[in-house]
Parts: sequence; structure tokens; C-alpha cells
Amino acid sequence: MELRPWRKQDAQALAVIANNRNIWNNVRDRLPNPYTVMDALEWIGHISQQQPPQNFAILVNGLVVGNIGAVLQDDVYRKTVEIGYFVAEPHWGKGIATKAVALFVDYVEQQFSPLRIYAGVFAHNKASMEVLRKNGFHLESIKRKAAIKNGQVQDEYVWVKLIEN
Repeated sequence: MELRPWRKQDAQALAVIANNRNIWNNVRDRLPNPYTVMDALEWIGHISQQQPPQNFAILVNGLVVGNIGAVLQDDVYRKTVEIGYFVAEPHWGKGIATKAVALFVDYVEQQFSPLRIYAGVFAHNKASMEVLRKNGFHLESIKRKAAIKNGQVQDEYVWVKLIEN
């Protein structure tokens, strides 16, 4: 398993992975649904401007199977980084997200020197919470009624890893 920056050639694979309602149910609404090759090309073009890169394809045996990325915070939160990720549904339960998060956290620490790395997870996504727990994150808070997904009010679980400097 490896992480690498997204390429235009990955657009078809990304569209196949991201155009999945079960993935969409676990991410923010800014990810279009349905998700097309044009959406993938637009997004890859946008993130290709980031230096250093903040979003990566997750590859297994050379095949794109998911995405992992960071959102750098600013102002008084400039030493905080939010992460997010998804893996193609046929690859769920195989430890891929756990390994990807481990690699990505190391990268984020080296590139951005954060004090905090966090991820927000909808209450129903127990698998993602387990990925974070296995990577040394702890449950910092539960934000009650924090989000609306599919027309339903959701609690958001905030998982945090504090970085020793």
C-alpha cells in the first residue's frame, strides 16, 4: 500500500470509487453525488496546485482504491490539521484505511508540524472511528446535532491526535 499525489489519469478510477452512495453517506456534502469523471478532473486540477501536496491517492498493488487528505487550518488554529479519507467499498475491512492514516499522519507531521491532527466522524461510522483509534487518536468530544446528512441530524465524533514537539 502506498500514497501518492493524484494524477489526471486517475480521474476514471476516482469517479468509480467516489460515485458510491455508501461512501457519500460518510463524507461531507461538498463531495458531489453522483460523482462524475468531470468532477474528478476538476478536483484533481484544483488540488494539483497545493504545495506541498495535501491530498493523495491510496494505492494497493498499483491500483487506486481511495483518497486521503488534509485541510490546513489558519489564524489561531494554524497548528491544527483536519484529515479525511475514504476507501472503495470492495476494499473495506482490509486494514487499508488504517495503514493509509498511519502513513499520512507521518507525512502531515513532517510537512506541516502541527500540534493537533483531528477528524470528524458521523456517529454511525464505527469503522472509521476504529481506524483513528488504532492510529493513536482519542475521542475528544461528541458534537451533538452538529451536522445534517441525508436530511437527518447527525452527531459528529471528533477524534484527535496531539503531536509532541
